[in-house]
Amino acid sequence: MNYPEKLIEKLELKYPLIGLYDAPGPEGFEPVIQPEGGKLSCLYSFLDEWVSGKMLMLNRENSGCGGCAYWLFGKENMTREHRIKFLVGTEGLKDTEELMDRWLNHEKPYKPEHNNIFLGPLRPEMTQYLKTITFLVNPDQLTILTVASQYYHSPDDLLSPVIAPMGSGCMQLLSLFKDLYYPQAIIGATDIAMRQCLPPDTLSFTVTEPLFRQFCLLDERSFLYKSFLDHMKKSRALPSV
Repeated sequence: MNYPEKLIEKLELKYPLIGLYDAPGPEGFEPVIQPEGGKLSCLYSFLDEWVSGKMLMLNRENSGCGGCAYWLFGKENMTREHRIKFLVGTEGLKDTEELMDRWLNHEKPYKPEHNNIFLGPLRPEMTQYLKTITFLVNPDQLTILTVASQYYHSPDDLLSPVIAPMGSGCMQLLSLFKDLYYPQAIIGATDIAMRQCLPPDTLSFTVTEPLFRQFCLLDERSFLYKSFLDHMKKSRALPSV
């Protein structure tokens, strides 16, 4: 697996890149951790474990929360009526239940190829199972990645290279992509319910593997080596007035 070293160098990331893998078992992903059985856990609550090099393993039986079980594994854990009432009445995410019903008809859960989903630091030797790569970023880093995603994009291409759809934090890592074989990114971690798991200046920028490969091609001709990026970085070093 190629690695976008020039881009990573310019980003100056605080957190490791997080890979999402659809794989049969834990071999090759050790050390592996799982959510505590019977306890509600957002997958983003394992950020410290990712930083320490550990890999989170999820499956239908142990996914941390019901939303993750549904969106990543298609496990029905409540009636459609209950889901709509929860999302509208409890979370207040749509104006009406009819609008939420239409949204649920449009957004479909991910259909896993294997029994487990793994989330954690990139494992180059397990690339055959890799589905998406997530950058945890501040606004300036988000800017750089957004421009990088547009670099090879043509107005004639079928899909926008960067989208910011509504959805849970786990949806924004996988199921909201319509085509994982298309170079595309999702600006995520915009789910209010999971924001408490991240610092206030941090969002996610999740890319498909084809877009990640495009990042690897960025060279000295690109914006990474132009003065505008240097000016932005220098401005951040100035003392506050």
